[in-house]
Amino acid sequence: MSSAIDVLLEEHKDSSLVAEKPSVHLLQAQDAKRWDEFVLTCPEATFFHRAGWQTVIERAFAHKTWFLYAESRGHIHGVLPLAEINSRVFGHSLSSLPFCVYGGIAAISEPAREALDVAAQELASRLGVDYLEYRNVKTLHLDWPGKDLYVTFRKEILPEIEQNMQAIPRKQRAMVRKGIKGGLESTVDKGIERFFSAYSASVHRLGTPVFSKRYFRLLEEVFIDDCELMIITKEGRMISAVMSFYFRDEVLPYYGGGTSDARDVAGNDFMYWELMRRACERGYKTFDFGRSKRNSGSFDFKKNWGFEPQPLHYEYQLHRAEAVPDNNPLNPKYQLFIKAWRKLPLSLANLVGPHIVRNLG
Repeated sequence: MSSAIDVLLEEHKDSSLVAEKPSVHLLQAQDAKRWDEFVLTCPEATFFHRAGWQTVIERAFAHKTWFLYAESRGHIHGVLPLAEINSRVFGHSLSSLPFCVYGGIAAISEPAREALDVAAQELASRLGVDYLEYRNVKTLHLDWPGKDLYVTFRKEILPEIEQNMQAIPRKQRAMVRKGIKGGLESTVDKGIERFFSAYSASVHRLGTPVFSKRYFRLLEEVFIDDCELMIITKEGRMISAVMSFYFRDEVLPYYGGGTSDARDVAGNDFMYWELMRRACERGYKTFDFGRSKRNSGSFDFKKNWGFEPQPLHYEYQLHRAEAVPDNNPLNPKYQLFIKAWRKLPLSLANLVGPHIVRNLG
C-alpha cells in the first residue's frame, strides 16, 4: 500500500530522475529492526531516533507519528522521526521529535537528507500545521528561524573512577562526598512506582505538569535493555531516583527527581555521581547530562559539575504560525499558572498533569 509520503514525493518528482533519488517511506512494523540497525551505526543518530519512540508516542499520548526513512537499493540511508501534535491551546505542530532532546534528520548521504527534508516540508504543508520543527544538534537551515533557549551538556567519562571524581570541580565534589559520607546507597530498580513518587514530587515543587505513569511504563517496556531506573536511599528511605537511557557508549540520565529530603543529604549530587561511577565501571565513554534552558537552575547545576554547555539548534519552518512557539516555563505569561500549580494537592496534580503535558511536547 502506498503511503501519503510516497504520494507527496511523486507529485514533485521529475519522472526521469526517480531512479537516481532515494525513495522515502513511512516506517512499518516489519522495518523497525533495520531502522534501528541503521540508527546504531549512523554517526548523526541519537537514542531519540530509535524506532521505539513511535510506539511510545502513539500509545502514551495518542499522537499521530510519521517516521520517515530514505532508502536506496534496499538500504536505509537516512531517517526522520516526526510526530504531529494538534492542540487547541498549544497549536498544531509537526516535530522531530516531541518529548525528546534531539531529533531532526540523521543521514549518511546528502541525497537522503534532501529527500527526507523535502518530504517533511511537504507533509507539514499537506497537514496544515502551524510549524515544522527540527530539534537539531547542528544547524541545517540557516534561513529558518530558531530558538536560542536550550543547550546540552556532554562530557567524556574517564577510564578510572577516581579520575572522574577528581574531574568534578571542588565545591561540587564536596557535595558528592557529603552524600557518600552520609550513608546514601544506590540500587537498580524494576517497576516505576518508587521512581514516579520521587519524580512527581520534584516536578510538582517546580510547578510543572507531570507525565503519566503509563508513559514511564512504556519507556521501560519498549527500551527494556537500554532503560534503567536507579534509586537512592538512606537507611532504607527513598531520597531520589533517575531514569536513564543507554545508547552505544553513552549514558543519558533523562528523568529524575528527589524527595523533600534530597537537598539536605545531597541526594541528587550523589545520584548523578553514582550513575557516572556505574557507567565508568561498565565501560561507557560519554555522560550526556541532557538539555537545560539557559539561565535556569538545572543549567547552573550542570555547569557546577564542570560540563560546558553546547547549543542546540532547534529550527522552525513556519506555515500557519507567525512566530516561533514559546511554550516554556520561562515565558512570563505562565508564571501565574506555575504558582497556582504548586498549590495543588500532589494527587490532583498527578491526575490532571498528564492531560496538559501530552500537548506540550
